[in-house]
Amino acid sequence: MKEKPSEGVRLDKWLWAARFYKTRSLAREMIDGGKVHYNGQRSKPSKVVELNATLTLRQGNDERTVIVRAISEQRRPAAEAVLMYEETAESVEKREKTALARKMNALTMPHPDRRPDKKERRDLMKFKYGENE
Repeated sequence: MKEKPSEGVRLDKWLWAARFYKTRSLAREMIDGGKVHYNGQRSKPSKVVELNATLTLRQGNDERTVIVRAISEQRRPAAEAVLMYEETAESVEKREKTALARKMNALTMPHPDRRPDKKERRDLMKFKYGENE
């Protein structure tokens, strides 16, 4: 019978159980790619997670800083997974600011409702590159 480690869980397993990433292999890729920092430093997927450790995670355009509050190696429902960590106030504020900036940028540069047709594409090419095309 396999004996369970009582003192800690691997970092990739904890990230998966806390529902930051959908699969353990994706969590491992993010750790290896330098997207996850454990107490301010890059680490390996096999790093043992400790209570009150600080994790910095980059997910897309967002960067979160969380503090580990509970350790589990089982993936639980989202309501329980949220209790495993606590996001810092600075992190929440920074994410809200970047989300607002992205939203304001999207409003200043709206996308057209449809793709340009052939004539419109030719007109765009003439405008962009000149009459010699």
